[in-house]
Amino acid sequence: MRKLQIYIEIEGKQTYVGLITGDSPQDAQFAYSDSYIAAGYPPISISLPISRNPFSAEATKNFFEGLLPEGFARKTVANWIHAEEDDYLTILSVLGAECLGALRISDGADDTGDYKLLSIDDVKALAKEGVSKSTELITEAHLSLTGASGKVGLYYDAERDMWYQPNGDAPSTHIVKQSHVRLSDIVTNEQLSLITASKLGISIPESFIINTGAARDEEILFATKRYDRMIPESPTYTRGLIRPFRLHQEDFAQALGISSYEKYEKGEKQYLPQIFHLLRNYVADPIADQLKLWDLLIYDYLVGNTDNHIKNISLLYSENLKTIRFAPAYDIVSTVIYPGSSREMAIGIGGERNIDHMKREHFARAAADAGLSKKMALKHFDALADGFEKALNEMSIQLMEEGYPKARDIREQILKEGGYSHL
Repeated sequence: MRKLQIYIEIEGKQTYVGLITGDSPQDAQFAYSDSYIAAGYPPISISLPISRNPFSAEATKNFFEGLLPEGFARKTVANWIHAEEDDYLTILSVLGAECLGALRISDGADDTGDYKLLSIDDVKALAKEGVSKSTELITEAHLSLTGASGKVGLYYDAERDMWYQPNGDAPSTHIVKQSHVRLSDIVTNEQLSLITASKLGISIPESFIINTGAARDEEILFATKRYDRMIPESPTYTRGLIRPFRLHQEDFAQALGISSYEKYEKGEKQYLPQIFHLLRNYVADPIADQLKLWDLLIYDYLVGNTDNHIKNISLLYSENLKTIRFAPAYDIVSTVIYPGSSREMAIGIGGERNIDHMKREHFARAAADAGLSKKMALKHFDALADGFEKALNEMSIQLMEEGYPKARDIREQILKEGGYSHL
């Protein structure tokens, strides 16, 4: 029988949580340890409340598989380690030393952490060589990041402008995504989409473009500072680098106990009332966080981000796990500017998912589904819609001045193809 040990970092200390035991993904079950329960620690997920009984194989898989890469990245990792693509236990045992949030998965092997300095040629290779290079790095580093695009977790020393590859349980500080393995000019697109959101008052993590050449797609990377890492007041060091604390997080698919394969709303599932229900009942400031999510849903519509699925919104826990807040917005891209992209929003609004049919009136209906005041919800809609074009223009000019001229074309495409064009 296979056994995977689950740990979580609480105020900088690794704490044993429990075990996943089973012979295969079909029968593997997670159970909290007696010591974790006795210490009175909170659950590691809303979908896995504290219990002395093991959770079903389905509940176990839905949460823990949600820590893994998806799509081609997962397939490539599986090939690297000679595992079946659907064997989430084996993949997790290899990649689980450093996950999103504060969890660590161990099969009992030594996970001592370290940092390896990356040369400029290493960074250029990451930008140039595509998803095969990123999956090679995450496999070597035992690092698990969710999502389907080519990305890695790296440590950035801002004072010396140096990048390091974490190994074992050494925490990363930034998530770095490749450009040309996804879509044309997507790095400029994502940076423009994020900083415009910030200009409109939406909380985002710090992000920047890494240019290793002449700013062509194969020469740039997109770096996002991890909001689930923090620098402690009394730090420890590894190779002269401050080790950040990990903060626990879970995306809304994990919190709702929904499989990653069902992250896009289909049929009559209606994810919107479910995610607002979680915010009302579990976060420390329900009113503020519901409005943050509402603003994000409006902005996704305006900018044309139809990839706004429930794994792209998360809950962030305090360092002692005792309070939960709505996490900063991430993975915002105007997807609709690309030919052949889906026109269906990943979360339905007022009974409508097609962005071309969606109007202000659908947000009025959605306010009732979300449990929000219609007057207040539409006030937020109008404020964001009124300020959108000005913010987008200002941020596109800023990016052009920084050396990314395609920001102008992307701005025009967003205004033509995004939800803003239907107002």
